[in-house]
Amino acid sequence: MTLEKQKIAIVGAGGLGREVLMLLHQINHVSPKWEITGFYDDASPTQPEICGYPYLGTVEDLNSIESPLNAVLAIGNCQAKTDVADRLINPHIHFPVLVHPSVICRPEQGNKLGEGTIVCQNCVLTTNVTLGRHVLLNLACTIGHNAVIGDFCSLMPQVAVSGCVKMGTGVYGGTNSTILQNQKIGAFTTIGAGAVVTKDLPSYCTAVGVPARIIEQLA
Repeated sequence: MTLEKQKIAIVGAGGLGREVLMLLHQINHVSPKWEITGFYDDASPTQPEICGYPYLGTVEDLNSIESPLNAVLAIGNCQAKTDVADRLINPHIHFPVLVHPSVICRPEQGNKLGEGTIVCQNCVLTTNVTLGRHVLLNLACTIGHNAVIGDFCSLMPQVAVSGCVKMGTGVYGGTNSTILQNQKIGAFTTIGAGAVVTKDLPSYCTAVGVPARIIEQLA
């Protein structure tokens, strides 16, 4: 029996939006599930189509739809992603979890993935991992046992999160950064590309280098 595909829209028409489009195609190659309707973005793109799919309007246009629709937030900036999620109040919109077919995700692992989470190709989640709402794990991230990744976090390719790490809301992990075991990262903190976090970081700071040191504190 062929299952009916579910309609899904991509919120964010930039580079990450195109990567999420590819993710949806890759999922469909294994299990044809998604009918991709197009893109929404407050910034109108220069062309009416993105990779063959139409630009459908702004976030407010998405709020006005009157039939059920799945949506995925393809927004890397953590604060921007949070703001868009807060504005999307339409009860017809649902935010599915999207996991690339290459990622092992079985019940015995005991992992928990919040709504709207995106897990890209070749990521590894070990056991008892908790991902909040609208978390992005870009290509080949590794998440150790008992790690907790807060809502709206975005981890770029090949971020390595060790066991028992706790990340607050909206943490941004730059490409190839590493967070050692048991460290706590405050809300909306940015970890620079290639940085190695060896001690706790407060909220609203930027940390870079090996070992990571704070170069900016916003609050």
